[in-house]
Amino acid sequence: MARQRCALHSGPAPVSYNAGRAMSSVCVFCGSLNSVSDLFLDAARETGRLFAASGWTIVYGGARNGMMGALADAALAAGGRVVGMIPRALVEREVAHRGLTELRVVASLQERKTLMTELGDAFLTLPGGFGTLDELFEVLTYSMLGYHDKACVLVNTGGYYDHLLAFVGQAVAEGFVAPRLSRGLLVAAQPPQALSLLEGSLAETRRTAPKRY
Repeated sequence: MARQRCALHSGPAPVSYNAGRAMSSVCVFCGSLNSVSDLFLDAARETGRLFAASGWTIVYGGARNGMMGALADAALAAGGRVVGMIPRALVEREVAHRGLTELRVVASLQERKTLMTELGDAFLTLPGGFGTLDELFEVLTYSMLGYHDKACVLVNTGGYYDHLLAFVGQAVAEGFVAPRLSRGLLVAAQPPQALSLLEGSLAETRRTAPKRY
């Protein structure tokens, strides 16, 4: 299948890619190092294929390396739409994926996170390092403060996040996190379960949303 031509932008971003369209977008956080095992790369590829085949637009960090690149390549190969957000400094280091449907170049990491948060109808976190954890906890904090009500799913590939989930349980037990807030983080063992969780959550949100006349 022919790959869609990449559209490169560096100006102000629109508020949403989905206005007036039925297609949903998922904002994916994951690692970008090439040093990870095939277990994690395969999970990223499966995620890209599944979400593309189900008609989701993938919004991610715009890199061509590691799980980020595996996710994007698999989604594109399946005919999906992939939108990347990447700081200019990383473009200059030649890590940007030039084969995306759209690559938006931004000034900073914070702008990247802000735009990804705005453009995603839901959030999916695959295994990753410090940057991935930063993104995950930021969207959870925004949810806690009432800035959004979008679903957040964590894919616990091979038990990678077992210790993190134990920490969240400890934070609840010690009174630092309200139990209702911890329940806002949905956990899937595999990408197919993550897709089902997100589709169910999005369908429920749309079902209960006030109708506009």
